[in-house]
Amino acid sequence: MPRFATPVVVVSECLGFAPCRYNGDQLEDETVRKLVPFVRFIPVCPEMQIGLGTPRETIRLVMTESGVRLVQPSTGIDWTEVMNGFSAAFLHKLRDVDGFILKSRSPSCGMKDVKIYRNEQKGPTAGKGSGLFAEQVLMMFPHKAIEEEGRLTNFSIREHFLTKLFTLALFREVKQTKSHHQLVEFHAEHKYLFMAYHQKKLKELGNTVANRERLPIDEVFSRYEQILCELFAKRSRRKANINVCQHMMGYFKHELSTEEKHYFEQLLSKYRDGKLPLSSVTSVIKSWAVRYKNEYLLKQRYFEPYPEELIDITDSGKGRDY
Repeated sequence: MPRFATPVVVVSECLGFAPCRYNGDQLEDETVRKLVPFVRFIPVCPEMQIGLGTPRETIRLVMTESGVRLVQPSTGIDWTEVMNGFSAAFLHKLRDVDGFILKSRSPSCGMKDVKIYRNEQKGPTAGKGSGLFAEQVLMMFPHKAIEEEGRLTNFSIREHFLTKLFTLALFREVKQTKSHHQLVEFHAEHKYLFMAYHQKKLKELGNTVANRERLPIDEVFSRYEQILCELFAKRSRRKANINVCQHMMGYFKHELSTEEKHYFEQLLSKYRDGKLPLSSVTSVIKSWAVRYKNEYLLKQRYFEPYPEELIDITDSGKGRDY
């Protein structure tokens, strides 16, 4: 079983930590609940922190001549500067954060689908955008694992988020060692996971680890981290995963029978057509690695990029759209 780092995650406090919603409610989010044993959460409610309390009068984003403002129609108070000031101060104090789980559609924490009204009264909207707190999160931490709780109900989005989150957390620990040997080990264990995300970036990471320019170790880690963040910019795709599986199957081309190879190609074909989840293919490859004692493959994070306890039983079937 691989060792996992403990990610540090900022989370909207209403998602299971305190009854601080506008109406005094506390939400119970399944993904957040499952993550509790595996991550260190930093709960925060921006509205409570700026003194709005709960329950509270409605606040909303309003388009004005001077830009988007955060206002409270019942009192006429403009909370924009106060919210921006708190957000900047809070985020600047964060150390070693790996990700964020934010409340969707919130005028503070919503990432992109927050309603922006034409005036203070509820009526026609001028469009949608980010909440003020989320806007600064996205600006200051663009390469971290950031998602809204609503989107994490989608398997593909959740898979990418968890993979990125736990990989970045482990890299953070390796970076703190300033050990080139530890970086080499990290890169070797993630080879096929990174190949599934971006083959060109994998090569760039390999060149960085090789350090043919004899750069100082801090600069090597800095370059590696930048490329790693670029690699995780998009989710892995079906075609890339098929390529990875074919590469891994190549380790056993002399041991497998014709029938086993044919069966494996059938599995790949069904996965390609969306009729099987990727796990149906990778479990077969891992069984071969166990049978033939291929220690290199058994160490690959591709098989388990995050704790298996976070996989929902329904994830083995529908919902895989990559």
